[in-house]
Amino acid sequence: MSDTHETMAGATRRWLLKSATIGGWAILGLTGSALRFGARAAADSVRWLEDAFRQKSEADAVKTLYGKSAEASDKVKLEAPEIAENGAVVPISVSSALPKTTSIAVLVLENPFTLAATYAIPDGTLPAVSNRLKMAKTSKVIALVEADGKLFSATKEVKVTVGGCGG
Repeated sequence: MSDTHETMAGATRRWLLKSATIGGWAILGLTGSALRFGARAAADSVRWLEDAFRQKSEADAVKTLYGKSAEASDKVKLEAPEIAENGAVVPISVSSALPKTTSIAVLVLENPFTLAATYAIPDGTLPAVSNRLKMAKTSKVIALVEADGKLFSATKEVKVTVGGCGG
């Protein structure tokens, strides 16, 4: 590999890490005007996310995160294996072809806590995320996408054969 390619790869990695850090702050509500309100605004945002991650049902998690119900959409693409040989590392990816996508969340209905991940999608970025989930057992996985003030979803059943949250 050439020095130029290594330098470009390093710059790309640094840019991705910086973007991820900025995105993390954005999801906690610590950017822009929220900084003026100090620790109180940060604590409220963290509590809101903590509440969402503590929900044990799909309805409660969706209500806590978005306060509205989702409708199925073929413009939300959820990729996950039909059979996961190891529930401790189930690869998933979610992308949206919907304009004005602002967030993506992933729910695993049979896990002890339903909400597995949530992402803020900054304006002008590609609305696509991927992750490795820990799944307790065979379950429906639901991708939620908020776009233009509405909530959309895609669902897939993933069969887990070994491991996972429950052992």
